Amino acid sequence: MKAMTLEEAGRPLKSVERPDPLPGPGEIRLRVEACAVCRTDLHVVDGDLPNPKLPLVPGHEIVGIVDSIGAGADPSRLGRRVGVPWLGHTCGACAYCVAGAENLCDDPLFTGYTRDGGFATHVVADASYAFDLDPDADPVALAPLLCAGLIGWRSLKKAGEGRRIGLFGFGAAAHIVAQLCVAQGREVNAFTRPGDLQAQDFARSLGAVWAGGSDRTPDVMLDAAIIFAPVGELVPGALRLVRKGGRVVCGGIHMSDIPSMPYRLLWEERELVSVANLTRRDAVEFFPAASRAGVRTHTVVYPLERANEALGDLRAGRLTEAAVLVP
Repeated sequence: MKAMTLEEAGRPLKSVERPDPLPGPGEIRLRVEACAVCRTDLHVVDGDLPNPKLPLVPGHEIVGIVDSIGAGADPSRLGRRVGVPWLGHTCGACAYCVAGAENLCDDPLFTGYTRDGGFATHVVADASYAFDLDPDADPVALAPLLCAGLIGWRSLKKAGEGRRIGLFGFGAAAHIVAQLCVAQGREVNAFTRPGDLQAQDFARSLGAVWAGGSDRTPDVMLDAAIIFAPVGELVPGALRLVRKGGRVVCGGIHMSDIPSMPYRLLWEERELVSVANLTRRDAVEFFPAASRAGVRTHTVVYPLERANEALGDLRAGRLTEAAVLVP
């Protein structure tokens, strides 16, 4: 197999040849069709997230065809298209797992972080954490749904039922959430980097009623806001824009420090919450909801060997669409 591997945080990925991996008990092997590039991959590669497995194959928005089955896995899945997300395994025994909060498991494994991921031609996954996908759909279009979509969905649920939603950072996750919001009859207000007219136009094309830089203020108060950009300075600004009793959701796994702010921004029962990982229940809910909403992902395709270029474009803010690697 071919793979792009991280050998040291902060260094470019290296192209390597490895023997094809073999699935163990309860595992399946995929021939990778597409793997989207997530901001979390960037945090892993850049060293923002500590203690990755090294050497590591990043990538956790994986779409592929099952080409080998380990002992105990369902043999009928051979030849099926499946998706592999960030949550790669949970213990099933800790208090969080028992309570149905497997996203907070005390002893988890994460795809592309503590187990090898999809920046490769083949990947092995825990069969219980791989989701069957539409065999007739475009694998490139499906790939961003495995994280940007799932985390976006979990963030939207956390945001509550409010009608006016603010999305801070209009990239891979926000462009999916915006389509869900519009389908649900909500009003989307999109906040981008100041001066990013391309992203603002993109947001409007997907149904946003307002789009502008994060230094601007819409004419209405928001019921809730979701922050996808990893910028802690956005938190006080988002709290200023939500109504009394509103909620601000931080949807990323990593964010720069939140600056000191006056208590009055949080007062009047405003809430600030975070989203951690995902559950398999999220996937059961999300994929039918995305289908009903007619969600279309917007992507830029890179060959596998150009993974460093894709990461660089994401790092530099040159991407509005989701980057997807294709072996």
